[in-house]
Amino acid sequence: MADIKDIYKHRIRAQLMTQAGKKGLSYKRLYAQCKGRKQSPDAFAKAVAEMKRDGVIFENKSGIFLCEAAGFFPATVSRINKTFGFIEDETGREIFIPGKFLLGSMPGDKVMARLIPSKGESPEGQVVSITEEGFSEFVGTVQKSNGRICILPDTISREPIEIAELKIPVRVGDKVLAEIIRGGEKHSEHRARVTDIFGDSGKASSSADAILYINGIETEFPYAVLDEARQAEHKGIPQGEISKRLDLRDEIIFTIDGADTKDIDDAVSLSKTPDGWQLGVHIADVSFYVKAGSELDKDAMLRGTSVYYADKVVPMLPKELSNGICSLNPNEDRLAFSCIMKISPEGELVSYKFSKTVIRSRVKGVYSEINQLLDCIKNGAEPPAEILEKYDGLTDSILLMDELAAILTENKLRRGAPQIDTPECKLIIDENGICTDVRKRERGRSELIIEEFMLMANTSAARLAKEKGIPFVYRVHEDPAPEKVRELVETVSQMGIKPPHFTNVKPKHLAEILEKTKDSPLAPVINNMVLRSMAKAKYSDEPLGHFGLVLADYSHFTSPIRRYPDLAIHRILTDLCYNKETEKYLTKRYGGFAAEAARSSSECELVAMRVERDCEDCYIAEYMSSRVGESFEGIISSIREFGFFVELPNTVEGLVRIETLPDGQYEFDGKFTLTRFGKPVYRVGDRVKVTCTAANISTGQIDFSVKS
Repeated sequence: MADIKDIYKHRIRAQLMTQAGKKGLSYKRLYAQCKGRKQSPDAFAKAVAEMKRDGVIFENKSGIFLCEAAGFFPATVSRINKTFGFIEDETGREIFIPGKFLLGSMPGDKVMARLIPSKGESPEGQVVSITEEGFSEFVGTVQKSNGRICILPDTISREPIEIAELKIPVRVGDKVLAEIIRGGEKHSEHRARVTDIFGDSGKASSSADAILYINGIETEFPYAVLDEARQAEHKGIPQGEISKRLDLRDEIIFTIDGADTKDIDDAVSLSKTPDGWQLGVHIADVSFYVKAGSELDKDAMLRGTSVYYADKVVPMLPKELSNGICSLNPNEDRLAFSCIMKISPEGELVSYKFSKTVIRSRVKGVYSEINQLLDCIKNGAEPPAEILEKYDGLTDSILLMDELAAILTENKLRRGAPQIDTPECKLIIDENGICTDVRKRERGRSELIIEEFMLMANTSAARLAKEKGIPFVYRVHEDPAPEKVRELVETVSQMGIKPPHFTNVKPKHLAEILEKTKDSPLAPVINNMVLRSMAKAKYSDEPLGHFGLVLADYSHFTSPIRRYPDLAIHRILTDLCYNKETEKYLTKRYGGFAAEAARSSSECELVAMRVERDCEDCYIAEYMSSRVGESFEGIISSIREFGFFVELPNTVEGLVRIETLPDGQYEFDGKFTLTRFGKPVYRVGDRVKVTCTAANISTGQIDFSVKS
C-alpha cells in the first residue's frame, strides 16, 4: 500500500505540473490521469490527503491544484478589519489582503493564498482556499436587519451577521461575544451564535470588557496563583531577612506617583557629596516573593505587563502583591532592590552598586503636589499649608532632585536625543463609570525628575550586565528603516522645512527637525511624523542600544510589579549581587530564560498597547457622544484618500470623510494635501472648524464635518 501511495504522489505532482498548470484538475479526472482505474482508490485518496496536509496541493470547487505551479502558498490569517485583513506565511511575513479577497476567512484560519500586484510598498495577496478553520470568535452589537436578529461586528465585517442559534436571550443594543457556527464565502454569509453578553453597547465599559476578552487579556487570576499571592502577603517580611540586607530605613526615601496609583514600585533618594551626587533608586523586590517556576511567575510571564485603561487596571500580579506587600507604601517596611549611583557634578554616571535593601518610604509623593510646591518656590510664593505639612522635612531633597534632573535633561539634549512630544489624554470617569471629560495630560517638573532618575538606574543595570557578559533582557530601540527616513525627509521638505543633511541618520538629525518646528502650528504633526519614522522599541537578549535615548546600554529595571522584563532581570541580578553563582553558571541558568522573556514580553507589550488604545478610544467616543452637534477648532493631523483626521486641543481625534466635504473632485497627493480643481484645499497642519456628527462607542470612531 505504501509503495502505491508514493507512486500516486509522484504521478499527482507530475500531472498537475504538466497538465493543469494554474488551472487545476477535478478529483475524478486527476484519478484517471494518474491511471487510477487499475490501482487502489484508497491509496489515491490517502496520497491526496497527505499532500493537502503537507501543503503540496490544495482543493477547492474549481479542482485540485499544485501549489508550486499555481503560485499558491500556505498561510495563517493573523487579523482582519472591516475592509481588509492580514495573513502570515510560513516565514512570518505579513501580507495585506483586501476585504474582497479574504473569502470569509477569520483570524486563526489556515488558508492557501497567492500574491497579487501590490498598490503600495507592502506585499498584497488573495486567499484562494480555507484549508482549516480556526475557532472563530468575534464581538459585536446586536441589531435588527431586515426583520432578523443579527450581530454587527466591531471589526471583521461592515455587514451584519445573522444569529442562527439563539440559546442566550439578547436585546437589541447588547454588546456580545459570538462564534461562527457555519461559514460562508463572505463574512456577511457567516452564521453565528451568541456565547456571552458584555452589557449595553452604549457604555464604553462594555466595549472595553469585550476588547479585553477578544485580545486574550485575563481579568481574573487562577486559584493557584491567588493562593501563592495570599501566602506571600501573609508571610510579609520573614524574620531574619532584614539582617541580610542593607538597612536604609533611616534614609530620606520617598515615592512620587500619580494620586490614584496603588501599585508603587519605585522610590528615590538623593544627597550631595563632595564630588557630586549620590542618587538612590529603590525598587520593590518583587523577585523575593515571585520565585522562578512558581505559579505566580508562570502567570506573570504569560501576561507580560499590566494593562491600564480609563480608571482601571488589569494587573500583572494579584493585588495582594501589586497593591500590598510589594507596593512601597508610605511608613511601612518594604524589601527593595536598590541601585545606588555616584554621579559627577556634570551629571555623568561615575559608578553604581546594586544591593538588596529594606526601606521605609517617608511619604507617598504626588506629581501634582510636588509640581505645585516647586512652582511656588520658583515664583517666590508660599506653598499651601497642607502641602508644606505633608512634605515637611523633604523640601530640601525635592529641590536637590529638581536641580539634578535639570542637569540630566540637559545632558540628554546634548546627546541629541529627539524630544518627541506625544500628547497623552486624561480621561475623567464619574462614579457610574462614564467618561465625562477628556483633557490633555500635563507633565511638570516632578514627572521629569522621576523619568530622569529611572533612566539612570535602567542604564546602570544594562551596563552591569554588559560588563559581566551575563544573560539579560535589554530594552532596545534600533535605527530607523532608511525608506522611512527618506519619506520623512521628502515630506518635511515639501512642507517648507529644511531638513539637516546626512548620509546615515543619527538621533540629532531628527532632534533638529523637531527643534525647527517646535513653535510652529505644524509641531504636533511633525512630532507624529518623526515618531512614525522610527522603529518600535522592544526587548532583546542582545545589547543593541537605544536610538531614541542615544544610549548604548539600556534596560527596564524599575517596574517589576507591572512589567515582566524588569522582574526577569531582578532575578538575574539577585544571583549576581549575592555572588552565589559564577558568570558561567548564570549563562547556563538564564541564557534561554532571557531570550524567551524578551520575546514573550515584546509580544505581550504590543497586545497591551493595542488594547489600551482601543479601550481609550471607546471612552473618548463615549464622551464625544454627548457632544454631537457641537463645534470645535482643531488641526488636521493626517490625510488619507478617504478623508482627513482632525485633532482637537484636548487630544480627541475625529475623521472628516471626503464624501462630506463641499462638492467637487478631491485628490490626495499621497502625503499631506487634498486638492480640488488642482488647487490645495486641505493640508496637514491647517486649522479647521469642525462639527461632531457621530461618535460610535463600540468602535471608538468619531466623525467630524467641516463647519462652513
